[in-house]
Amino acid sequence: PLPKNVYSLVLLDSVVDAVDRLAGEQSTSRSGLINQILAEYLSCPTPERRNRDIFSCMEKLLNGLDSFLFQEQPSDSMVTIRSVLHYRYRPTARYVLELYREPGTYLGELRVSFRTQNRSLLELSEEFFHFWESLESYSVSQLFPEGAVPASSGPGRYTRRMLCPDDESCPACEDVAQAVMDYIRSFDSAMRKYFDGEGGANPEPEIEADYQKQLKRRVPL
Repeated sequence: PLPKNVYSLVLLDSVVDAVDRLAGEQSTSRSGLINQILAEYLSCPTPERRNRDIFSCMEKLLNGLDSFLFQEQPSDSMVTIRSVLHYRYRPTARYVLELYREPGTYLGELRVSFRTQNRSLLELSEEFFHFWESLESYSVSQLFPEGAVPASSGPGRYTRRMLCPDDESCPACEDVAQAVMDYIRSFDSAMRKYFDGEGGANPEPEIEADYQKQLKRRVPL
């Protein structure tokens, strides 16, 4: 954890009121906001700034990709990406990435969900999520300290903790963004193929072959 100490500051009441208003808008604490403002003014690196840099790099990587919509959140640790599937009713997959403030073994958590009450879509998504869990368990479980991929799923929802890319325990923001986007694009592409194969030929062998090829090219998370 980053070292912290308690300091006393003498501030005008009007300044404190303004800080509290902005802290409330950004869902952070007074101390957190003051720390952020001073760090930015003095060009000191902070976890919040690093997260924003990662999100900014991710947004740049999404430019020109019509299938994804990048949405900022009122948080330095969270971002949402939406993907519209070419499936009946054109459902939207919602990818929420939450980066841990002080990443160690794990970079953060990815949550995928569908906001729908359509039973067939919920069942199909759960089938795919279970298939993806099995595929990753077979392919990358040995990379995790627990010997298992930290993931869970259910109807219309999937959650997965993501390893921190190993680069002297502080990989560049661009590398983190690239690794995360490679994973999301791989997941999204596989899900589209799985949904397209509903009622027809079994799409699982093709998805597995694609996954293994991509795994050789991307940084595993």
